Amino acid sequence: MLGRSWKLLYLMAAVVMLLVACRDDEIPPAPTQDAAHTNRVSALPTEEPAPTTTLPPAPTVTLPPVAVTITATVTMEATPTLERIILQGKADFADDINPLTGEKVDDPDRLDRRPLAVKISNAPAKWVRPQSGLNDADLVFEHITEAGITRFTIIVYGQTPPKVGPIRSARLIDLELPAMYDASLAYSGSSEGVRQKLLNADFRPRILFAYEAGYYRTGEDKPTEHTFYGKPETFWNVLEEKGLNQRPTFNTFMTFHSDPPEGGQPANEAIVDYDWTIINWHFDGMSGRYRRWTDGEKHLDANTNEQVDAANVVVILAGHIEDRNICEQYYNGACASYSVQPQIFGTGPAVIFRDGQRYDATWQRIGRYDMFTFVDEKGQPFPLKPGNTWFQVIPIWYENPVTSNP
Repeated sequence: MLGRSWKLLYLMAAVVMLLVACRDDEIPPAPTQDAAHTNRVSALPTEEPAPTTTLPPAPTVTLPPVAVTITATVTMEATPTLERIILQGKADFADDINPLTGEKVDDPDRLDRRPLAVKISNAPAKWVRPQSGLNDADLVFEHITEAGITRFTIIVYGQTPPKVGPIRSARLIDLELPAMYDASLAYSGSSEGVRQKLLNADFRPRILFAYEAGYYRTGEDKPTEHTFYGKPETFWNVLEEKGLNQRPTFNTFMTFHSDPPEGGQPANEAIVDYDWTIINWHFDGMSGRYRRWTDGEKHLDANTNEQVDAANVVVILAGHIEDRNICEQYYNGACASYSVQPQIFGTGPAVIFRDGQRYDATWQRIGRYDMFTFVDEKGQPFPLKPGNTWFQVIPIWYENPVTSNP
């Protein structure tokens, strides 16, 4: 189980091992495996057709029992307008309203395509930041990997970034997110244990493997694993050819409201502490959005060179466990770090920042195909601000992982 009382020497050694050992741009269907990761490739093949594969049956997924029963009585107001949005439940989301942001899109046809879950590096290295595509994502999930370093999974749907990356390897959380958002998964590869789980996942047909069209190398003079990028437009074309590029089916829907709810505390700054990475979100009263700093520097999106920002910052506090059957990093023939699984099912505490206010709430995800939804202390649906959302997924036992300043 993870802890926070690591000694400095161990932390430095772990990060060195992570940055040196984790070159994971591998092709998933490798037949044999005698190391932590699948075979690495330094260049992509050209126009290699996807293999014909007999898919395994979808596994039976049993979620842990939920100890909390939440009921909510919903009182709907008048028909929403673009100036004052009130969205709650499937019936409120018209064909031109993005269910992941609560915003109207200028081209409703964009919502008839499959969301893309793309794995993005956030290693603390000069050749990783700025990443591409963060501000065009509807949702971003930040979670810990090994040694406390974080990684992103972005959900791209309503917008079309020209490129996304650097794309890195999947983790156990990526067995959940494509199910939650009926998404395809784009990633560079994985450890053997995660690979086996992905190949047997219920969304296996929607996986975009590293040899398929849409991935490319930038040719930059930096470590190879940080030169792997993707073109979302091509990914959607590949899904179209497979007959899988259709409007997603969502089991649950987040609530959106243009007006902030009552009961918040002033919070013009949110500080999220992942040990090795410190994130500061500063509220900009002019735009009504939170702008991101990472480790004291402005966090930019390389596609536009603009600072990363969000309408909502949601801290998800959840249990995390190590899967001792899956090794992510080997050192001198022994496992140096095991795969970490965030327990993002059931219910748990959440801290939500919107409109310069902080709110304590409860996240819930009762079924496998449910997205995160939120309720207040009375069990009523908690509304997010229309716009994009950053989810900071943090182990629940971290000491003071989120603080705020008025």
